[in-house]
Amino acid sequence: MLGGEFHDGRTTFVYGDMFIYNLNKNEWMIIKAPGAPPPRCGHQAVTTSTNKGELWVFGGEFSSPSESQFYHYRDLWVYRFGEKKWEKILSSGGPSARSGHRMAHIKKQLVVFGGFHDNLRDYKYYNDVHIFNLETYVWHKIDIIGTPPFPRSGCILLPTPDNKLLVYGGYSKERIKKDVDKGCIHSDMFLLTPEKNDQSGLKWKWVPIKQSGIKISPRCSVPATLVQPNLAYLFGGVFDEEDNEEELRGIFYNDLVALDLEKFQWHIVTLNGKKDITTRRRRRKLKDDDGEENDIEMEDDNHMDTQEPLPTSVESRVIDDDGIFTVTIGPTQISTIDKKENIYKDVFVPSPRMNSGLVVKHNSLYLYGGLFEDENRQYTLNDFYSLDYRKLDEWNTILRDDLSSQIWYDSSDSSSDSEHTDDSDENDSDENESDPIDKQMDVDKN
Repeated sequence: MLGGEFHDGRTTFVYGDMFIYNLNKNEWMIIKAPGAPPPRCGHQAVTTSTNKGELWVFGGEFSSPSESQFYHYRDLWVYRFGEKKWEKILSSGGPSARSGHRMAHIKKQLVVFGGFHDNLRDYKYYNDVHIFNLETYVWHKIDIIGTPPFPRSGCILLPTPDNKLLVYGGYSKERIKKDVDKGCIHSDMFLLTPEKNDQSGLKWKWVPIKQSGIKISPRCSVPATLVQPNLAYLFGGVFDEEDNEEELRGIFYNDLVALDLEKFQWHIVTLNGKKDITTRRRRRKLKDDDGEENDIEMEDDNHMDTQEPLPTSVESRVIDDDGIFTVTIGPTQISTIDKKENIYKDVFVPSPRMNSGLVVKHNSLYLYGGLFEDENRQYTLNDFYSLDYRKLDEWNTILRDDLSSQIWYDSSDSSSDSEHTDDSDENDSDENESDPIDKQMDVDKN
């Protein structure tokens, strides 16, 4: 885990440290290496197995503690685990400065899509595609045929088993009149596919995709990771409801969703929970008394509900109330399987959030942190969970978050920094990026 940010209503902290979680010791370890990138958030990082493991990082943003100074990065870095050191890659022709973009590793290439650049006076969202060759260390901007996705940030970018790239959802905004912007959360899906018989690897086309399976609620800032070459898991996300031109209300999710990358089909992942031992004993006794099996054996396989019509709903209920804010889930869904004999206990699910970390290692799905908003307050989560994605029984709590320890300062208590600096062009080189941009940044859906 590299970088990130924390905001308490008055001060913004942007980090540049890097941590690794040791699965054997069950502890976080800080990695200190020479020549590390400057602090940032909203960047993208992917790993490769080359040279005993490499971590590639591109772009992102930085804010001063008072948020009076803000700028985007367009630099590319690599951390080599075998050598335990950083290297800044100097290669021209890369993407412009941005954050909220997405980056994927496919074959021997890094692919960067989308993102945004905002300096308060103006903003721009992107839908361009750049490819970095991991053998030649050269950037290429790709000219793509077909109708592209609308410019966006905070989307999902995933490689498919046949070396294509899937883009889903995201966030963008547009100016509808002076000083009034309207946000849009996208729910469309596209496939970026290489042209047949192209040996250069630089000819691609956009293909719109018709989605199937259940219809998930529109959302952005959703983490996604591959659990199999043809299957991805997603957790949570946020959808913004506009009460008026100035007020936004975020609806946060905590559902686990699966996406089939061959059929482009959505599934809700249903956790089994731990089996009730007393009920299992009762069932065994019935079988012994009758001489035959009188009930339906529940499968221990992955349960992904695709029944039509959608399951019925129940009333919303409070699942967390720690004195700071109340998390309410609902209405929730009950599948028809729950109408049968209940042999599973209630299943714990991490609280709703966006922008969390989601990775897979050793058949386990790991979920870390994220962001939650409650009216005008913003909470940065520090909890950590794991889930065996083969059993799909229940989330295991590795580290519980204590929200009561977070102090929020109202904006009326904060004093703004009156110093201003000149704006710089978003296409400036990395050497010019040390000149910050005057900005009071609102929270975007990265």
